Amino acid sequence: MPRERRRVEVSMTQQSSATPQSLITSHQSLSVLRWYALYTRPRHEKAVAEQLAKREMEAFLPVREVLSRWKDRRKLVQLPLFPGYIFVRTSLVHKRQVVSTDGVVCMVSFQGTPAPIPEEQIEAVREICLTKLPCDPYPYLTEGRWVRVVRGPLAGLSGILVRRKGRHRLVVSIDILQQSVAVEIDADSAVPLDW
Repeated sequence: MPRERRRVEVSMTQQSSATPQSLITSHQSLSVLRWYALYTRPRHEKAVAEQLAKREMEAFLPVREVLSRWKDRRKLVQLPLFPGYIFVRTSLVHKRQVVSTDGVVCMVSFQGTPAPIPEEQIEAVREICLTKLPCDPYPYLTEGRWVRVVRGPLAGLSGILVRRKGRHRLVVSIDILQQSVAVEIDADSAVPLDW
């Protein structure tokens, strides 16, 4: 019996140490809308996006057009830019509802905590997709010359400038996924970020 009383007393003192303000602050951080990456079952990205839209959640599935060839025909098909991933803007309060969507394996997390993606990275990928310029997945880069595009449909975007097959490409990365997308640009439309 004395052991049970001690346990109860310890849990009571632990509860009393949490101030109402700290509980409000932690609840507010859970209700903030942020972008998160969802890892999906293979080839389920579009289905997950549709289901999230039905649940009135903002989902973003960046796609690229690829010419697919069969024996008898050719057709432009849309493939995910980041295969196996879709982005959702939600609060952690709705995490269970998001993860329970058919086709979702998990929310990309570090040490058990869902990792938010900076708004700028999502907007940069969205901007590339809206321009309809040809873009391709690209290896994740940590080094290179950072530039800002000053002219053209991608004006204002920042990324790493690389040269591939004699052409210049702007590489924009999603750090959490350690994946990138590259889009072809004119080298004279970009200036170094340190300017």
